Amino acid sequence: MDMKKGTFYCISVGPGDPELLTLKAVRTLERCPVIAAPQTKSGETLALDIVRQALSLEGKAILPVSFGMERDKSLWRVSHERAADIIEAHLTAGRDVAMPNLGDVSIYSTSGYLMDLLRERGFSSVMIPGVPSFCAAAARLGTTLVSGGDSLHILPVGGETLTPLLSLPGAKVLMKAGRSFPQVVDALRKTGQLERSALVEDCGLPGERVCRNLDRPPEDVGYFATIIVKEQ
Repeated sequence: MDMKKGTFYCISVGPGDPELLTLKAVRTLERCPVIAAPQTKSGETLALDIVRQALSLEGKAILPVSFGMERDKSLWRVSHERAADIIEAHLTAGRDVAMPNLGDVSIYSTSGYLMDLLRERGFSSVMIPGVPSFCAAAARLGTTLVSGGDSLHILPVGGETLTPLLSLPGAKVLMKAGRSFPQVVDALRKTGQLERSALVEDCGLPGERVCRNLDRPPEDVGYFATIIVKEQ
């Protein structure tokens, strides 16, 4: 008789505050014997570090997995295939594997493409939803994102011209704005939206920074910066 395969769990851990993990996320992480930890080139495992503050991982196998950030799609795919190979070995042996992800797993998630690869290889996967970073940022600013029939646009900064997108009606969330922050501020100023914009950097993390007035923008803004542009 064939051994039952393990399941791959994509776990949302929220933007940084370990108290924003859901009960379902915590229970799933506690139940899984193997944790796949996304790792940066410098060796940091931010999502795993957040998880460690919420529960004990004693006795679990920790699998550091690296994902390429190259613009070359072929190189990017190779890094994901390599990560899938590492995880597949445990799933084939019948062990469930959980991978913690920053924010919510349905929004620009590291696990999305990896989940598709493992499904193609015949493994089941489960997504555990969580708190998106822009919702946590709005709460930190003490503001609602939309009301009534307003529209909300989630815009990744980079890859295309931002100015035309800022003309969309409704509120805008600019994700990962730190990559080209001076250009973002310039676009907001040119479109007359700077005074309606606020920034939260590293929301929920020890180095969190809040800027409610981008007319005097901060310097050295990091990668995890979210700008909220309210409807007029």
